[in-house]
Amino acid sequence: MDELPEKINPLLAQNLVPPDPATDPDALISVIVPLKNEEGTLIMLFDKVWDVFRKIEREYEIVFIDDGSTDGSYGVLQDLYRQHPDIVRVIKFRMNKGKAAALAAGFKLAEGEIIITMDADLQDDPSEIPRFLEALAKGADLISGWKKVRHDPLHKVIFSRFWNWIVSTAAGLRLHDYNCGFKAYRKEVLNELHIYGDLHRYIPFLAKASGYVVSEIVVEHHPRKSGVSKYGFGRVFRGFFDLFTVIMLTRFRRNPLHLFGWIGSVLFISGVIINVWLTWIWMHGASIGSRPLLIMGVLLMVVGVQIFTIGLIGEMINSLKPSDQSDHPIKTILK
Repeated sequence: MDELPEKINPLLAQNLVPPDPATDPDALISVIVPLKNEEGTLIMLFDKVWDVFRKIEREYEIVFIDDGSTDGSYGVLQDLYRQHPDIVRVIKFRMNKGKAAALAAGFKLAEGEIIITMDADLQDDPSEIPRFLEALAKGADLISGWKKVRHDPLHKVIFSRFWNWIVSTAAGLRLHDYNCGFKAYRKEVLNELHIYGDLHRYIPFLAKASGYVVSEIVVEHHPRKSGVSKYGFGRVFRGFFDLFTVIMLTRFRRNPLHLFGWIGSVLFISGVIINVWLTWIWMHGASIGSRPLLIMGVLLMVVGVQIFTIGLIGEMINSLKPSDQSDHPIKTILK
């Protein structure tokens, strides 16, 4: 037993556990800024981000994604790149592809171990960045901003609160502001998630379902200084559809029969009950040939079998896919 410390101490002396990139001064931080028609705020945004990182003395890069701007935004970004080629990265889309596509492109280009996303309209305050890093250093993998006091139209605020309640209930993760674009991530979170469509607003939902630690901090929300909001009611309907997509991806992707089998069974059994009752009254002399209920009973049985079969086919497809290591995410391996 006396020799045990001598064997362990050399191991402890080695740096087996890498430093936390949230506190490591040598770890690169990537600030990703998707934008469309934000010509009036880009210079001020860059200056604020530059000032923050000058104070905290951290290595960083800023990745701007121009999502099909029709104003002079891209010209401003070109000037910023020429002046600061060591920290500015620019992606230009030929046409508007949406915020999720812009973020996905930024995630792919970013080289930082910590990723911070924020909007370009200066409603997000870059001075909050150190607070995000502090929150990550406490053990979280993803920090979402919460605009507790919002400077948005009343209808947008009311719907946002209602929507966040729905998503929080479905996800089992209570966040006050899923749609806040001001977030901080560890790189490993984004390496695992596949973001497309409008799924960017559900990244915390997807991250939590993959076993990552998600938290939130209150952030200051400023009134818009220039430009116009990209919010529209068309996004409301897309949001509902995307919520169903996320539920399928997180809860039923591995076992689709758990969803389709349950729905199909309920419909089939309902049809059986209706038809058994109709058979009973037919045996006692009642006429059932002209009853709409007979058609409903048969239809429920047929549709129930079809939906159940879809679940079985999904299970068969899953069984044929090769094993994917990402199905079992590993956080750390000590060798």
